Amino acid sequence: MAVSSFARVIPSFECRSDPDFSGSLPSPKAGVRFSGKASSASPPSLVHGLSSLIFRFPPNFVRQLSIKARRNCSNIGVAQVVAASWSNNHAVPDFTPAANAVDSSAFAPLVENAACNDENVQIEGLTGVNKYASFLNSDGSVAIHAGERLGRGIVTDAITTPVVNTSAYFFNKTSDLIDFKEKRRASFEYGRYGNPTTVVLEEKISALEGAESTLVMASGMCASTVMLLALVPAGGHIVTTTDCYRKTRIFIETILPKMGITATVIDPADIGALELALNQKKVNLFFTESPTNPFLRCVDIELVSKLCHEKGALVCIDGTFATPLNQKALALGADLVLHSATKFLGGHNDVLAGCISGPLELVSVVRNLHHILGGAINPNAAYLIIRGMKTLHLRVQQQNSTALRMAEILEAHPKVKHVYYPGLPSHPEYHIAKKQMTGFGGVVSFEVDGDLLTTAKFVDALRIPYIAPSFGGCESIVDQPAIMSYWDLSQSDRAKYGIMDNLVRFSFGVEDFEDLKADVLQALDSI
Repeated sequence: MAVSSFARVIPSFECRSDPDFSGSLPSPKAGVRFSGKASSASPPSLVHGLSSLIFRFPPNFVRQLSIKARRNCSNIGVAQVVAASWSNNHAVPDFTPAANAVDSSAFAPLVENAACNDENVQIEGLTGVNKYASFLNSDGSVAIHAGERLGRGIVTDAITTPVVNTSAYFFNKTSDLIDFKEKRRASFEYGRYGNPTTVVLEEKISALEGAESTLVMASGMCASTVMLLALVPAGGHIVTTTDCYRKTRIFIETILPKMGITATVIDPADIGALELALNQKKVNLFFTESPTNPFLRCVDIELVSKLCHEKGALVCIDGTFATPLNQKALALGADLVLHSATKFLGGHNDVLAGCISGPLELVSVVRNLHHILGGAINPNAAYLIIRGMKTLHLRVQQQNSTALRMAEILEAHPKVKHVYYPGLPSHPEYHIAKKQMTGFGGVVSFEVDGDLLTTAKFVDALRIPYIAPSFGGCESIVDQPAIMSYWDLSQSDRAKYGIMDNLVRFSFGVEDFEDLKADVLQALDSI
Protein backbone atom coordinates (compact mmCIF):
# COMPACT_ATOMS: atom_id res chain seq x y z
CA MET A 1 0.00 0.00 0.00
CA ALA A 2 1.27 3.51 -0.72
CA VAL A 3 1.28 4.49 2.95
CA SER A 4 3.66 1.79 4.08
CA SER A 5 5.91 2.22 1.08
CA PHE A 6 6.28 5.94 1.57
CA ALA A 7 6.61 5.68 5.32
CA ARG A 8 9.69 3.52 4.95
CA VAL A 9 11.40 6.29 3.03
CA ILE A 10 10.27 9.48 4.78
CA PRO A 11 10.76 9.53 8.54
CA SER A 12 8.54 11.70 10.69
CA PHE A 13 9.85 15.14 11.47
CA GLU A 14 9.22 18.01 13.83
CA CYS A 15 9.86 21.74 13.66
CA ARG A 16 12.55 23.25 15.86
CA SER A 17 12.61 26.77 17.21
CA ASP A 18 14.78 29.41 15.61
CA PRO A 19 15.54 32.85 17.11
CA ASP A 20 14.86 34.53 13.76
CA PHE A 21 11.36 33.16 13.33
CA SER A 22 8.26 32.66 15.43
CA GLY A 23 4.84 31.10 15.18
CA SER A 24 3.64 27.57 14.55
CA LEU A 25 2.84 25.36 11.64
CA PRO A 26 -0.82 25.33 10.60
CA SER A 27 -2.32 21.88 10.43
CA PRO A 28 -2.61 20.57 6.86
CA LYS A 29 -6.17 19.91 5.72
CA ALA A 30 -7.29 16.71 4.12
CA GLY A 31 -6.71 16.74 0.39
CA VAL A 32 -4.22 19.61 0.49
CA ARG A 33 -1.72 19.58 -2.34
CA PHE A 34 1.70 21.10 -1.80
CA SER A 35 2.92 23.38 -4.53
CA GLY A 36 5.71 25.83 -5.11
CA LYS A 37 3.03 28.22 -6.38
CA ALA A 38 0.62 30.04 -4.07
CA SER A 39 -2.93 30.63 -5.19
CA SER A 40 -4.00 34.25 -5.09
CA ALA A 41 -7.26 33.13 -3.49
CA SER A 42 -5.57 31.41 -0.58
CA PRO A 43 -5.73 33.01 2.88
CA PRO A 44 -2.42 34.69 3.82
CA SER A 45 -1.85 32.48 6.84
CA LEU A 46 -2.42 29.30 4.87
CA VAL A 47 -0.28 30.52 1.99
CA HIS A 48 2.57 31.27 4.35
CA GLY A 49 2.25 27.97 6.13
CA LEU A 50 2.34 25.98 2.92
CA SER A 51 5.03 28.06 1.28
CA SER A 52 7.47 27.09 3.98
CA LEU A 53 6.72 23.41 3.46
CA ILE A 54 9.20 23.24 0.62
CA PHE A 55 9.46 19.94 -1.23
CA ARG A 56 12.25 20.27 -3.75
CA PHE A 57 12.48 17.89 -6.69
CA PRO A 58 14.80 17.82 -9.72
CA PRO A 59 13.88 19.74 -12.89
CA ASN A 60 11.32 17.96 -15.08
CA PHE A 61 10.50 15.75 -12.08
CA VAL A 62 6.83 15.33 -12.86
CA ARG A 63 7.24 14.76 -16.56
CA GLN A 64 9.75 11.99 -15.91
CA LEU A 65 7.50 10.04 -13.57
CA SER A 66 6.06 6.77 -14.75
CA ILE A 67 2.49 5.88 -13.73
CA LYS A 68 3.94 3.32 -11.35
CA ALA A 69 6.28 5.86 -9.83
CA ARG A 70 3.46 8.31 -9.28
CA ARG A 71 1.73 5.72 -7.16
CA ASN A 72 4.83 4.88 -5.19
CA CYS A 73 7.10 7.80 -4.53
CA SER A 74 9.75 5.58 -2.93
CA ASN A 75 10.45 4.26 -6.43
CA ILE A 76 11.46 7.68 -7.70
CA GLY A 77 14.16 8.23 -5.18
CA VAL A 78 12.52 10.58 -2.66
CA ALA A 79 14.77 9.49 0.16
CA GLN A 80 13.73 12.08 2.74
CA VAL A 81 11.36 15.03 2.96
CA VAL A 82 12.52 17.73 5.36
CA ALA A 83 9.96 20.36 6.29
CA ALA A 84 9.94 23.24 8.74
CA SER A 85 7.69 26.25 9.17
CA TRP A 86 7.58 29.37 11.24
CA SER A 87 5.73 32.65 10.94
CA ASN A 88 7.58 35.69 9.59
CA ASN A 89 5.86 37.83 12.21
CA HIS A 90 8.83 39.24 14.12
CA ALA A 91 6.49 41.30 16.30
CA VAL A 92 5.77 38.26 18.47
CA PRO A 93 8.71 37.90 20.88
CA ASP A 94 7.59 34.69 22.57
CA PHE A 95 7.55 32.00 19.88
CA THR A 96 6.37 28.49 20.57
CA PRO A 97 7.95 25.58 18.65
CA ALA A 98 5.59 23.06 17.15
CA ALA A 99 6.24 19.81 18.96
CA ASN A 100 4.37 17.58 16.57
CA ALA A 101 4.41 19.46 13.29
CA VAL A 102 2.65 16.86 11.21
CA ASP A 103 -0.02 14.36 12.06
CA SER A 104 -0.09 11.42 9.70
CA SER A 105 -3.86 11.22 9.93
CA ALA A 106 -4.07 14.57 8.16
CA PHE A 107 -2.53 12.91 5.12
CA ALA A 108 -4.61 9.73 5.15
CA PRO A 109 -7.21 10.96 2.61
CA LEU A 110 -4.43 11.57 0.11
CA VAL A 111 -3.25 7.97 -0.09
CA GLU A 112 -5.76 6.51 -2.48
CA ASN A 113 -5.70 9.52 -4.80
CA ALA A 114 -1.96 10.07 -4.86
CA ALA A 115 -0.84 11.73 -8.04
CA CYS A 116 1.63 14.23 -9.45
CA ASN A 117 0.70 16.77 -12.10
CA ASP A 118 2.52 19.49 -13.96
CA GLU A 119 1.94 22.07 -11.26
CA ASN A 120 2.55 20.35 -7.96
CA VAL A 121 3.44 17.15 -6.14
CA GLN A 122 1.07 15.47 -3.73
CA ILE A 123 2.69 13.84 -0.74
CA GLU A 124 1.18 10.63 0.57
CA GLY A 125 1.27 8.56 3.70
CA LEU A 126 3.50 10.29 6.27
CA THR A 127 3.68 8.61 9.65
CA GLY A 128 3.80 10.61 12.86
CA VAL A 129 5.83 8.00 14.75
CA ASN A 130 9.52 8.87 15.03
CA LYS A 131 11.22 5.50 14.84
CA TYR A 132 14.56 7.01 15.84
CA ALA A 133 13.30 8.59 19.09
CA SER A 134 13.98 5.42 21.06
CA PHE A 135 17.75 5.73 20.70
CA LEU A 136 18.55 9.18 19.28
CA ASN A 137 17.94 12.07 21.65
CA SER A 138 19.99 14.95 20.25
CA ASP A 139 19.61 16.93 17.06
CA GLY A 140 23.24 16.14 16.22
CA SER A 141 22.62 12.40 16.28
CA VAL A 142 19.37 12.75 14.38
CA ALA A 143 21.11 14.80 11.67
CA ILE A 144 23.69 12.05 11.26
CA HIS A 145 21.47 8.95 11.29
CA ALA A 146 17.85 9.82 10.45
CA GLY A 147 16.65 8.30 7.20
CA GLU A 148 19.66 6.00 6.99
CA ARG A 149 20.57 4.02 10.11
CA LEU A 150 17.45 1.85 10.11
CA GLY A 151 17.50 1.34 6.37
CA ARG A 152 16.86 3.62 3.44
CA GLY A 153 14.98 3.64 0.18
CA ILE A 154 17.07 2.09 -2.58
CA VAL A 155 16.34 3.24 -6.10
CA THR A 156 16.41 0.28 -8.44
CA ASP A 157 14.36 1.65 -11.31
CA ALA A 158 16.32 4.81 -12.05
CA ILE A 159 17.43 4.91 -15.69
CA THR A 160 20.92 6.05 -14.80
CA THR A 161 23.20 4.09 -12.49
CA PRO A 162 23.36 5.71 -9.01
CA VAL A 163 26.74 6.86 -7.74
CA VAL A 164 27.43 5.12 -4.42
CA ASN A 165 29.78 7.43 -2.53
CA THR A 166 30.89 5.44 0.48
CA SER A 167 34.16 4.26 1.91
CA ALA A 168 32.69 1.28 3.76
CA TYR A 169 29.58 -0.91 4.04
CA PHE A 170 27.80 -1.99 7.21
CA PHE A 171 26.36 -5.29 8.42
CA ASN A 172 23.17 -5.43 10.47
CA LYS A 173 24.57 -7.96 12.88
CA THR A 174 27.71 -9.97 13.51
CA SER A 175 26.22 -13.15 12.11
CA ASP A 176 25.76 -11.36 8.76
CA LEU A 177 29.41 -10.40 8.81
CA ILE A 178 30.46 -13.98 9.57
CA ASP A 179 28.25 -15.25 6.74
CA PHE A 180 29.97 -12.78 4.42
CA LYS A 181 33.44 -13.82 5.57
CA GLU A 182 32.56 -17.49 5.06
CA LYS A 183 31.08 -16.73 1.61
CA ARG A 184 27.50 -17.61 2.47
CA ARG A 185 26.40 -14.00 1.91
CA ALA A 186 27.17 -11.60 -0.92
CA SER A 187 28.01 -8.09 0.18
CA PHE A 188 30.50 -5.26 -0.13
CA GLU A 189 32.83 -4.59 2.77
CA TYR A 190 35.31 -1.78 2.17
CA GLY A 191 35.47 0.79 -0.63
CA ARG A 192 38.87 -0.32 -1.86
CA TYR A 193 37.54 -3.83 -2.42
CA GLY A 194 34.52 -2.89 -4.50
CA ASN A 195 31.66 -0.50 -5.11
CA PRO A 196 28.21 -1.00 -6.70
CA THR A 197 28.78 1.76 -9.25
CA THR A 198 32.16 0.34 -10.20
CA VAL A 199 30.70 -3.15 -10.57
CA VAL A 200 28.28 -1.84 -13.19
CA LEU A 201 31.23 -0.47 -15.16
CA GLU A 202 33.16 -3.72 -14.83
CA GLU A 203 30.20 -5.72 -16.09
CA LYS A 204 29.77 -3.36 -19.03
CA ILE A 205 33.41 -3.72 -20.09
CA SER A 206 33.33 -7.49 -19.60
CA ALA A 207 30.31 -7.73 -21.90
CA LEU A 208 32.07 -5.70 -24.60
CA GLU A 209 35.28 -7.72 -24.38
CA GLY A 210 33.59 -11.10 -24.01
CA ALA A 211 35.44 -11.50 -20.72
CA GLU A 212 34.55 -13.50 -17.64
CA SER A 213 35.77 -10.76 -15.31
CA THR A 214 37.00 -7.17 -15.37
CA LEU A 215 38.86 -5.12 -12.79
CA VAL A 216 38.70 -1.32 -13.00
CA MET A 217 41.43 0.75 -11.38
CA ALA A 218 42.39 4.38 -10.93
CA SER A 219 44.41 4.74 -14.16
CA GLY A 220 45.75 2.86 -17.14
CA MET A 221 49.26 2.82 -15.67
CA CYS A 222 47.82 1.43 -12.44
CA ALA A 223 46.27 -1.42 -14.43
CA SER A 224 49.56 -2.10 -16.28
CA THR A 225 51.84 -2.03 -13.26
CA VAL A 226 49.57 -4.05 -10.96
CA MET A 227 49.09 -6.65 -13.71
CA LEU A 228 52.85 -7.00 -14.21
CA LEU A 229 53.56 -7.25 -10.50
CA ALA A 230 50.79 -9.79 -9.97
CA LEU A 231 51.49 -12.13 -12.87
CA VAL A 232 55.27 -12.04 -13.26
CA PRO A 233 57.12 -13.73 -10.37
CA ALA A 234 60.37 -12.47 -8.92
CA GLY A 235 63.16 -13.55 -11.25
CA GLY A 236 60.69 -13.94 -14.11
CA HIS A 237 61.03 -12.85 -17.72
CA ILE A 238 58.74 -10.87 -20.00
CA VAL A 239 58.73 -10.03 -23.70
CA THR A 240 57.59 -6.60 -24.84
CA THR A 241 57.92 -4.42 -27.93
CA THR A 242 60.08 -1.48 -28.97
CA ASP A 243 57.17 0.85 -29.61
CA CYS A 244 55.06 1.42 -26.50
CA TYR A 245 53.90 4.02 -24.03
CA ARG A 246 57.02 5.55 -22.50
CA LYS A 247 55.97 5.22 -18.86
CA THR A 248 55.34 1.51 -19.40
CA ARG A 249 58.85 1.16 -20.81
CA ILE A 250 60.32 3.05 -17.84
CA PHE A 251 58.53 0.73 -15.41
CA ILE A 252 59.80 -2.36 -17.24
CA GLU A 253 63.35 -1.02 -17.50
CA THR A 254 63.79 0.51 -14.04
CA ILE A 255 61.32 -0.97 -11.55
CA LEU A 256 60.91 -4.62 -12.52
CA PRO A 257 64.70 -5.30 -12.45
CA LYS A 258 64.63 -4.53 -8.71
CA MET A 259 62.64 -7.77 -8.36
CA GLY A 260 64.96 -9.68 -10.63
CA ILE A 261 62.51 -9.50 -13.55
CA THR A 262 64.17 -9.18 -16.95
CA ALA A 263 62.76 -8.29 -20.36
CA THR A 264 63.36 -9.03 -24.01
CA VAL A 265 62.35 -6.16 -26.28
CA ILE A 266 61.40 -7.01 -29.88
CA ASP A 267 59.95 -5.30 -32.92
CA PRO A 268 56.15 -5.72 -32.87
CA ALA A 269 56.22 -7.72 -36.12
CA ASP A 270 59.35 -9.77 -35.43
CA ILE A 271 57.87 -13.22 -34.86
CA GLY A 272 61.32 -14.81 -35.19
CA ALA A 273 62.62 -12.75 -32.26
CA LEU A 274 59.62 -13.81 -30.20
CA GLU A 275 60.20 -17.49 -30.96
CA LEU A 276 63.88 -17.12 -30.05
CA ALA A 277 63.01 -15.55 -26.69
CA LEU A 278 60.42 -18.25 -25.96
CA ASN A 279 62.97 -20.97 -26.72
CA GLN A 280 65.87 -19.44 -24.80
CA LYS A 281 64.08 -17.99 -21.78
CA LYS A 282 61.42 -19.07 -19.36
CA VAL A 283 58.99 -16.38 -20.50
CA ASN A 284 56.13 -15.68 -18.11
CA LEU A 285 54.34 -12.97 -20.05
CA PHE A 286 54.19 -11.30 -23.45
CA PHE A 287 52.87 -7.75 -23.03
CA THR A 288 52.40 -5.18 -25.73
CA GLU A 289 50.04 -2.61 -27.15
CA SER A 290 48.23 -3.24 -30.42
CA PRO A 291 48.13 -0.78 -32.05
CA THR A 292 51.17 0.69 -30.32
CA ASN A 293 51.92 4.22 -29.17
CA PRO A 294 52.75 6.37 -31.13
CA PHE A 295 53.49 4.52 -34.39
CA LEU A 296 50.36 2.35 -34.32
CA ARG A 297 52.21 -0.88 -35.04
CA CYS A 298 50.09 -4.03 -34.87
CA VAL A 299 50.84 -7.42 -33.39
CA ASP A 300 49.37 -10.59 -34.87
CA ILE A 301 47.48 -11.42 -31.69
CA GLU A 302 46.28 -14.83 -32.84
CA LEU A 303 49.76 -16.01 -33.88
CA VAL A 304 51.53 -14.52 -30.88
CA SER A 305 49.02 -16.12 -28.50
CA LYS A 306 49.48 -19.53 -30.12
CA LEU A 307 53.28 -19.36 -29.87
CA CYS A 308 53.27 -18.11 -26.26
CA HIS A 309 50.71 -20.65 -25.06
CA GLU A 310 52.78 -23.49 -26.49
CA LYS A 311 55.58 -22.40 -24.14
CA GLY A 312 53.34 -21.70 -21.15
CA ALA A 313 53.53 -17.91 -21.39
CA LEU A 314 50.59 -15.58 -20.85
CA VAL A 315 49.61 -12.89 -23.34
CA CYS A 316 48.28 -9.47 -22.33
CA ILE A 317 47.32 -6.94 -25.00
CA ASP A 318 46.85 -3.26 -24.29
CA GLY A 319 43.99 -2.44 -26.63
CA THR A 320 43.57 1.21 -25.71
CA PHE A 321 44.11 2.53 -29.24
CA ALA A 322 41.78 -0.08 -30.73
CA THR A 323 38.90 -0.05 -28.21
CA PRO A 324 36.75 -3.17 -27.71
CA LEU A 325 34.65 -2.07 -30.70
CA ASN A 326 37.49 -2.28 -33.22
CA GLN A 327 39.34 -5.29 -31.83
CA LYS A 328 38.48 -8.29 -29.63
CA ALA A 329 41.85 -9.36 -28.24
CA LEU A 330 40.43 -12.15 -26.07
CA ALA A 331 38.58 -13.71 -28.99
CA LEU A 332 41.85 -13.64 -30.93
CA GLY A 333 43.55 -15.70 -28.23
CA ALA A 334 45.00 -13.26 -25.72
CA ASP A 335 44.65 -14.15 -22.04
CA LEU A 336 44.08 -10.59 -20.88
CA VAL A 337 43.19 -7.26 -22.46
CA LEU A 338 43.98 -3.95 -20.85
CA HIS A 339 42.73 -0.42 -21.49
CA SER A 340 43.43 3.05 -20.33
CA ALA A 341 39.75 3.89 -19.86
CA THR A 342 40.83 7.53 -19.68
CA LYS A 343 40.94 7.50 -23.48
CA PHE A 344 38.21 6.20 -25.80
CA LEU A 345 36.12 4.39 -23.16
CA GLY A 346 35.59 7.53 -21.08
CA GLY A 347 35.73 9.60 -24.22
CA HIS A 348 35.26 13.07 -22.74
CA ASN A 349 38.71 14.01 -21.42
CA ASP A 350 37.29 14.29 -17.91
CA VAL A 351 38.29 11.14 -16.03
CA LEU A 352 41.24 8.85 -15.26
CA ALA A 353 40.81 5.07 -15.12
CA GLY A 354 42.23 1.76 -16.30
CA CYS A 355 40.86 -1.74 -16.61
CA ILE A 356 41.95 -5.30 -17.23
CA SER A 357 39.67 -8.07 -18.50
CA GLY A 358 39.98 -11.81 -18.88
CA PRO A 359 39.21 -15.11 -17.15
CA LEU A 360 38.15 -14.88 -13.51
CA GLU A 361 41.13 -16.93 -12.35
CA LEU A 362 43.69 -14.50 -13.76
CA VAL A 363 41.81 -11.30 -13.00
CA SER A 364 41.35 -12.46 -9.40
CA VAL A 365 45.12 -12.71 -8.99
CA VAL A 366 45.47 -9.12 -10.18
CA ARG A 367 42.51 -8.05 -8.03
CA ASN A 368 44.02 -9.51 -4.85
CA LEU A 369 47.21 -7.48 -5.32
CA HIS A 370 45.18 -4.43 -6.28
CA HIS A 371 43.33 -4.67 -2.95
CA ILE A 372 46.70 -4.47 -1.19
CA LEU A 373 48.28 -1.73 -3.28
CA GLY A 374 45.21 0.50 -3.51
CA GLY A 375 44.64 2.53 -6.63
CA ALA A 376 40.87 2.13 -6.36
CA ILE A 377 38.76 4.13 -8.77
CA ASN A 378 36.44 6.74 -7.34
CA PRO A 379 32.77 5.81 -7.93
CA ASN A 380 32.17 9.23 -9.48
CA ALA A 381 34.88 8.45 -12.02
CA ALA A 382 33.28 5.06 -12.65
CA TYR A 383 29.98 6.78 -13.33
CA LEU A 384 31.59 9.17 -15.83
CA ILE A 385 32.95 6.21 -17.78
CA ILE A 386 29.59 4.42 -17.65
CA ARG A 387 28.01 7.53 -19.09
CA GLY A 388 30.76 7.96 -21.66
CA MET A 389 30.45 4.37 -22.86
CA LYS A 390 26.83 4.91 -23.80
CA THR A 391 28.05 6.89 -26.81
CA LEU A 392 31.20 4.82 -27.41
CA HIS A 393 29.98 3.23 -30.63
CA LEU A 394 28.87 6.59 -32.04
CA ARG A 395 32.14 8.29 -31.16
CA VAL A 396 34.39 5.48 -32.39
CA GLN A 397 32.47 5.19 -35.64
CA GLN A 398 32.97 8.91 -36.29
CA GLN A 399 36.61 8.85 -35.20
CA ASN A 400 37.40 5.79 -37.34
CA SER A 401 35.94 7.51 -40.38
CA THR A 402 37.59 10.87 -39.81
CA ALA A 403 41.02 9.39 -39.04
CA LEU A 404 41.06 7.16 -42.11
CA ARG A 405 40.01 9.97 -44.44
CA MET A 406 42.51 12.38 -42.90
CA ALA A 407 45.29 9.77 -43.08
CA GLU A 408 44.67 9.44 -46.81
CA ILE A 409 44.72 13.22 -47.26
CA LEU A 410 47.90 13.62 -45.20
CA GLU A 411 49.66 10.83 -47.08
CA ALA A 412 49.04 12.64 -50.36
CA HIS A 413 50.11 16.06 -49.06
CA PRO A 414 53.51 17.37 -50.22
CA LYS A 415 54.38 18.80 -46.79
CA VAL A 416 53.92 15.45 -45.02
CA LYS A 417 56.83 13.00 -45.23
CA HIS A 418 55.22 9.89 -43.76
CA VAL A 419 51.91 8.79 -42.23
CA TYR A 420 51.50 6.02 -39.64
CA TYR A 421 47.99 4.57 -39.64
CA PRO A 422 47.05 0.87 -39.71
CA GLY A 423 44.19 1.55 -42.13
CA LEU A 424 46.58 2.60 -44.90
CA PRO A 425 47.98 -0.02 -47.30
CA SER A 426 51.40 1.58 -46.77
CA HIS A 427 51.40 0.60 -43.09
CA PRO A 428 53.78 -2.31 -42.37
CA GLU A 429 51.07 -4.33 -40.57
CA TYR A 430 48.15 -3.32 -42.75
CA HIS A 431 47.40 -6.98 -43.54
CA ILE A 432 47.34 -7.83 -39.83
CA ALA A 433 45.12 -4.86 -38.99
CA LYS A 434 42.69 -5.80 -41.76
CA LYS A 435 42.48 -9.32 -40.37
CA GLN A 436 41.93 -8.55 -36.69
CA MET A 437 40.37 -5.07 -36.60
CA THR A 438 36.98 -3.86 -37.79
CA GLY A 439 38.08 -0.21 -37.63
CA PHE A 440 41.49 1.40 -37.29
CA GLY A 441 40.98 3.96 -34.54
CA GLY A 442 40.89 7.71 -34.22
CA VAL A 443 44.62 8.46 -33.90
CA VAL A 444 46.96 9.25 -36.81
CA SER A 445 50.69 9.86 -36.44
CA PHE A 446 52.68 11.56 -39.19
CA GLU A 447 55.95 13.33 -39.90
CA VAL A 448 55.90 16.88 -41.21
CA ASP A 449 58.46 17.84 -43.86
CA GLY A 450 60.52 20.04 -41.60
CA ASP A 451 62.49 20.30 -38.36
CA LEU A 452 61.41 20.72 -34.73
CA LEU A 453 60.49 24.40 -35.10
CA THR A 454 58.68 23.95 -38.40
CA THR A 455 56.62 21.16 -36.87
CA ALA A 456 55.87 23.29 -33.82
CA LYS A 457 54.74 26.08 -36.17
CA PHE A 458 52.30 23.64 -37.81
CA VAL A 459 50.96 22.54 -34.42
CA ASP A 460 50.55 26.13 -33.27
CA ALA A 461 48.69 27.03 -36.46
CA LEU A 462 45.96 24.49 -35.76
CA ARG A 463 42.81 26.10 -34.39
CA ILE A 464 40.54 23.17 -33.48
CA PRO A 465 42.67 20.63 -31.58
CA TYR A 466 44.09 21.25 -28.14
CA ILE A 467 47.82 20.86 -27.61
CA ALA A 468 47.74 18.26 -24.85
CA PRO A 469 48.68 14.71 -23.90
CA SER A 470 46.10 11.91 -24.04
CA PHE A 471 43.76 10.97 -26.87
CA GLY A 472 40.39 9.39 -27.62
CA GLY A 473 38.08 12.16 -26.42
CA CYS A 474 35.33 14.11 -28.15
CA GLU A 475 37.72 17.03 -28.57
CA SER A 476 40.59 16.66 -31.03
CA ILE A 477 44.04 16.69 -29.44
CA VAL A 478 47.46 17.13 -31.05
CA ASP A 479 50.96 16.79 -29.67
CA GLN A 480 54.55 16.73 -30.82
CA PRO A 481 56.02 13.69 -28.97
CA ALA A 482 59.59 15.03 -29.10
CA ILE A 483 58.40 17.89 -26.90
CA MET A 484 55.36 16.48 -25.09
CA SER A 485 56.77 13.11 -24.01
CA TYR A 486 60.54 13.02 -24.70
CA TRP A 487 61.77 16.58 -24.12
CA ASP A 488 63.99 15.41 -21.25
CA LEU A 489 66.03 13.31 -23.69
CA SER A 490 68.58 14.55 -26.19
CA GLN A 491 67.74 14.47 -29.88
CA SER A 492 69.97 11.44 -30.38
CA ASP A 493 68.39 9.57 -27.46
CA ARG A 494 64.93 10.33 -28.77
CA ALA A 495 65.94 8.95 -32.15
CA LYS A 496 66.77 5.59 -30.52
CA TYR A 497 63.06 5.18 -29.89
CA GLY A 498 62.16 6.44 -33.37
CA ILE A 499 60.91 9.76 -32.01
CA MET A 500 61.92 12.36 -34.57
CA ASP A 501 61.54 16.08 -34.08
CA ASN A 502 58.96 16.31 -36.88
CA LEU A 503 56.62 13.60 -35.54
CA VAL A 504 53.02 14.61 -34.80
CA ARG A 505 50.35 12.52 -33.07
CA PHE A 506 46.84 13.67 -33.89
CA SER A 507 43.80 12.31 -32.02
CA PHE A 508 40.71 13.14 -34.05
CA GLY A 509 37.62 13.93 -32.04
CA VAL A 510 34.01 13.97 -33.11
CA GLU A 511 34.03 17.40 -34.72
CA ASP A 512 32.77 17.72 -38.27
CA PHE A 513 35.17 16.17 -40.77
CA GLU A 514 35.14 19.16 -43.11
CA ASP A 515 36.07 21.51 -40.27
CA LEU A 516 39.00 19.32 -39.23
CA LYS A 517 40.15 18.89 -42.81
CA ALA A 518 40.14 22.63 -43.45
CA ASP A 519 42.01 23.29 -40.21
CA VAL A 520 44.75 20.76 -40.91
CA LEU A 521 45.21 21.98 -44.49
CA GLN A 522 45.45 25.65 -43.49
CA ALA A 523 48.01 24.74 -40.81
CA LEU A 524 50.10 22.86 -43.38
CA ASP A 525 49.84 25.83 -45.72
CA SER A 526 51.31 28.03 -42.99
CA ILE A 527 54.67 26.22 -42.98
